[in-house]
Amino acid sequence: MVENMYAGSGVDLRKENDVVETIKRILRPTFDNRIGKIGEVECDIGAYANLVSFGDYALALTTDGVGSKVLVAQALGSYENVGIDCVAMNVNDLLCVGAEPIAMVDYIAMQYMDLNIAREIAWGLAKGAKEANIAIIGGETASMAEVIRGVGDRGFDLAGAALGIVKKDNILTGDNIVVGDVVLGMASSGVHSNGLGLARSVLPKNMWVNLNVPTRIYVNEMLDIFSKYKIHGAAHITGGGFLNLNRLTVCGFILDSLPDVPPVLKKIQEMGNISDDEMYRTFNMGVGFCIIADKFTADAIEKSGVAFRIGGVVEESGVVIIKNGESLKLSRVIY
Repeated sequence: MVENMYAGSGVDLRKENDVVETIKRILRPTFDNRIGKIGEVECDIGAYANLVSFGDYALALTTDGVGSKVLVAQALGSYENVGIDCVAMNVNDLLCVGAEPIAMVDYIAMQYMDLNIAREIAWGLAKGAKEANIAIIGGETASMAEVIRGVGDRGFDLAGAALGIVKKDNILTGDNIVVGDVVLGMASSGVHSNGLGLARSVLPKNMWVNLNVPTRIYVNEMLDIFSKYKIHGAAHITGGGFLNLNRLTVCGFILDSLPDVPPVLKKIQEMGNISDDEMYRTFNMGVGFCIIADKFTADAIEKSGVAFRIGGVVEESGVVIIKNGESLKLSRVIY
């Protein structure tokens, strides 16, 4: 099995982690600018979203893009789905801190302005916003022929920033996660919007249509859960795969009841001869969102049909995958 396909495809997660840590060290002192004022920072950098104080509430902010999935859209000449992806990647992150997404702005940078491409992206953004029950209240466009490159002259990049709101008493920090808690999973719609550098390097272009399925938006299900249950944590399984769970707690996780891997991800592993370790720390492997709760709450959520048990919380840190009766402790690459 090939152990480092992702780096070979141009994405070095170790270097990315070094960059993230450097930026965090430089920017963390800016928190002091809001001490004692509206907008005082509630958490450290590193969660899916951060929060600032707003009376009895906190405002949650996050930003994300769709990565090299833009190249899939360009190659297929189909742009609507990446608009949905942009909304999904942002609103799903807000849910991880317990916030209800309420608004978003977008940023589209194009190699050359193309009305048809922009129109399709906007349709996708609008579709995603309707599904997530948010307003897209503005944004920015830029013509950047000297910077943006892509397929032909159709190059573009797409990103967004989203705003959510949560009562301070309901912020999810992961601090309440304890050994014995249950991990529930919610199915993904496919590859979602991460690992595309590796996926594109492995799959032939005639299979890229399988990479263009939009990221699932979990807003309605999660807001219903927030209204009925007290959960201990939530994780959006994006870049880093199941290592994202490490961002929630110093406790560890054993995932012993994962669902069948979607066919497109099986094909990526097979055609790339990729190790299980790299697959589970790169892709969602069929689980796009995780919920951590005590057993009683988890049982109730599972009975409702919106999520299914995939594992539990243990004392030893790290993430262990149980596959075909064998244990695999994922190599910690980022976060």
